[in-house]
Amino acid sequence: MDRRRRNVILIWIIVIGLANFVSYTLIYWCLGGDATNGAIRNGSFYLRGHFIRLHGGLFSEAVSPATWIYSYLHSISIWPTIAPVLISTFILARPHIVATMKSDAVVRGTTFVAVCITAVVLVTGASTIYFVFGFVDAMRCYGVGKDYGM
Repeated sequence: MDRRRRNVILIWIIVIGLANFVSYTLIYWCLGGDATNGAIRNGSFYLRGHFIRLHGGLFSEAVSPATWIYSYLHSISIWPTIAPVLISTFILARPHIVATMKSDAVVRGTTFVAVCITAVVLVTGASTIYFVFGFVDAMRCYGVGKDYGM
């Protein structure tokens, strides 16, 4: 694949990833929080937003289970979306990073880019797994009637 075509694909990956982040932010603001900060209590579903209502955030009025589940899943989607955005950015910036970092530097530009991409994959992968397990735990607790998140 030629460089121009690759760059167009990378830019579209960035645009789609940023669109997901912007939509998440707008929905978080409209709902007054998200399910990952919220709770399931006595069979009711609550969202919570930090710094939206007060410094520590407040729980929302009860929302529908579908809204709560959607909010949690959209929160999970942020982590695997961040990875391709950052990796695409590093790939696009790689020639500039390599040219900027001197060959006598402690770390060469190509190594720096590879380490950054590896760190992005590890951190976003671990975060995705953490949030998925949190969601599964919340659904399991809800299924057996326990409270979650409070």
